[in-house]
Amino acid sequence: MTTVTSNAKQAWWSTYQEAVVYQIYPASFFSTGSGSEPGWGDIRGITSKLDYLKHLGVDIVWLSPIFKSPQVDMGYDISDYKDIDPRYGSLEDVDQLIKGLKDRGMKFMVDLVVNHTSDQHAWFLNSRSSKKAAKRDWYIWQPPKYDADGKRQPPNNWSMILGEANSAWTWDEETQEYFLALFTPEQPDLNWRNPEVREAVHDVLRFWLDRGASGFRMDVINLISKVEGYPDADVVDPKVPYQPGQKHFANGPHLHEYLRDINDKVLSKYDSITVGEMPFVHDEEEIMKVVGADRKELNMIFIFDLVDVDNIPGSFRLTLHEWQPKEIRNILTRYQRLMLDRDGWNSIFIENHDNPRSVSRYCDDSDEYRDLGAKLLCLMQTTLAGTLYVYQGEEIGMRNLRPEVPPEEYKDIESINYWRKMNTTYPNDDAQLKQAHHVLQRKARDHARTPVQWSADANAGFCDKDTKPWMMVNTDYETVNATVQRTYKSENNLSVLQFWKRGLANRKEHKDVFVYGDYELLDDEHESVFAYKRTGESGEAFVTVLNFAGKDVEWTVPEKVKVEKWAAGNYTKGAPEKAFDGKVKLSPWEGLLGVCKA
Repeated sequence: MTTVTSNAKQAWWSTYQEAVVYQIYPASFFSTGSGSEPGWGDIRGITSKLDYLKHLGVDIVWLSPIFKSPQVDMGYDISDYKDIDPRYGSLEDVDQLIKGLKDRGMKFMVDLVVNHTSDQHAWFLNSRSSKKAAKRDWYIWQPPKYDADGKRQPPNNWSMILGEANSAWTWDEETQEYFLALFTPEQPDLNWRNPEVREAVHDVLRFWLDRGASGFRMDVINLISKVEGYPDADVVDPKVPYQPGQKHFANGPHLHEYLRDINDKVLSKYDSITVGEMPFVHDEEEIMKVVGADRKELNMIFIFDLVDVDNIPGSFRLTLHEWQPKEIRNILTRYQRLMLDRDGWNSIFIENHDNPRSVSRYCDDSDEYRDLGAKLLCLMQTTLAGTLYVYQGEEIGMRNLRPEVPPEEYKDIESINYWRKMNTTYPNDDAQLKQAHHVLQRKARDHARTPVQWSADANAGFCDKDTKPWMMVNTDYETVNATVQRTYKSENNLSVLQFWKRGLANRKEHKDVFVYGDYELLDDEHESVFAYKRTGESGEAFVTVLNFAGKDVEWTVPEKVKVEKWAAGNYTKGAPEKAFDGKVKLSPWEGLLGVCKA
């Protein structure tokens, strides 16, 4: 009988399990003016802030793509995997960044985008040059179909992910065929069935690992295998010609073969960490095939149930769906238990470059409650099992662009396509366009991409006062910024940044509980309270109590939970003065952390 070593016990990657990963969106992090385009963040800007990240408690820095790119989709359309876009700097700048990280005991994570390339990549330029081109089969080409009237049609009815009104297939006039481009026409999908493509991707991984990277965040990695024959998607909206096709292009028939191949031929030869972005996946069996300790595929994946909680089920992201606090409780409990019970590993996150700000999404981002909501979410994340991912600006409680900001200020291609579609569909309908603006203000990716608010200086200290940032700075930067929060002094309270620093330090000090410990949900009925107990093998135990409501509530402490003291909360700097048993009164958006008996 084969003995499987528990994922939580594999010391060879425990450094990564216990790590705090900080995601940087380079265009918006910090600009020194050293890149080729004024008002863009640059690599030297990231290097200049490493002491800030070290002070916070960060172990690994993950950069969204910095490779050469036409920037149609902000660098997720790569034209050269082995060179840097001049907007950000140079390969030498990256070498200095890696050295700076190493000098501080930190590591570098690369954003690997290999489901697709830019249409300006040399591979694709060759592929589209002729049907007999050497790299023709490196991409997915199909002949057209024709309707009853003889009119040319795409090979199937799949809709584009970042422009759902459009076909996922783009016509190439020169070679008279369609190529698949799931995201935008400028991002053609690679044909992973071709072994030459797979070897070329392996070569890219080796290039960055040899240069000093310690791992990869793998962009939409579960889309690399499509169902053969490219069948039509089910019709979910008969009013439109193109339909969501994820049933046929997500978690396809050869996905696990390709992932194991990457691990066997490349990753297993290095000390590295991997996390896969895997949208459209909810089946537990499929998840465990990727992250199970014995699978040798990926260390962990990003599961999207929580960041999709306010989407209309079965729809794309730019929709609004009413949800209840219990859904947060149910989603997180499901995956905490799944990984513990079946020997997998969680990634803990609620923000990234593709989602709105968490305090605006899950809490109340008003001036009255913004800091409390941001601390509540920090307390939740720092006390859950798995590897923790923090997105830039989350640690200071950055929030969505204010409602008065007009749609014309939104820069993301998804937002632009959506606003154009709504104006085309409802050209004179003020009510519909007002609702569309509201959807953008709640859900657009732009909210995560506004420049980081470093200070109350002009442009929030992101770039020189005489330089216009590539995207507008949020209007609250004079009061919500890192300088104010780092220097904040109060006998009674902590800033959001100080609360995060303390929470990360506490997580590391008690890693036996918070990273590896058992998880027990304490109440599955309360309308707004999410409460759970974490217990380590050493016998140390804590209780986390979170009120996801903007009103006072009472929570009954279960008799089996022997709280010895409240150690921390988001309303006070010191230990909260509340009852240990019986009923606990919770203020709006209040969170408590208690020491208890195992």
